[in-house]
Amino acid sequence: MDAFSSFFESQSSSRNSWSYDSLKNFRQISPTVQNHLKQVYLSLCCALIASAVGAYFHVLWNIGGLLTTIGCVATMAWLLATPPNEEQKRVSLLMAAGLLEGASIGPLIDLAIDFDPSILVGAFVGTAVAFACFSAAAMLARRREYLYLGGLLSSGVSILFWLHFASSIFGGSLAMFKFELYFGLLIFVGYMVVDTQDIIEKAHFGDLDYVKHALTLFTDFVAVFVRILIIMLRNASDKEEKKKKRRN
Repeated sequence: MDAFSSFFESQSSSRNSWSYDSLKNFRQISPTVQNHLKQVYLSLCCALIASAVGAYFHVLWNIGGLLTTIGCVATMAWLLATPPNEEQKRVSLLMAAGLLEGASIGPLIDLAIDFDPSILVGAFVGTAVAFACFSAAAMLARRREYLYLGGLLSSGVSILFWLHFASSIFGGSLAMFKFELYFGLLIFVGYMVVDTQDIIEKAHFGDLDYVKHALTLFTDFVAVFVRILIIMLRNASDKEEKKKKRRN
């Protein structure tokens, strides 16, 4: 009981210490780390633009599929294996990975455009808002406050993998699919927070590899975006089916 009371006391005291000054400046983040974060988020924005171009290419020429997925994974592996001093090559590989990732999820985006383009816009805006909010929470929190969640999130990814493996062999149900969808969304939203704090912590210790860090956040963003888009598409489809039943 003493441990629980001390925990809640510390949490309440930290909430009481919040003020406008703590939001206005990041005193725990050094100028070097702040510049590093600017490079990371600028590279992330460029990768997202490349991904949008890849999705557009799929809409035009139907290039997305298994080959682009394999190419995306291979490009990411190539990027991670490239030495950090080859900066221009690694940035080019990041853009190529973004392009191939966009083409890989192009069929889903094409489906959303055919069904209702506003769903695609809503999914992207929702992902961007969630990403901004959780990233800001990770930056404003105390250093290493959420890093302990990394082990729990890794266990969650392992659970998702084995559930997907089992459903592919024995056949899955609608309830299982929904669980994987929402549980996966929760996991990757958590990774937004953990990865942001991990990037900040590594930068404090001299790891200023902004390309690798941008790739990490890019995979988090895409994973959340895909799940939000699928959820919104399913909800819109269910509403359409209910309307048809009422008309009949």
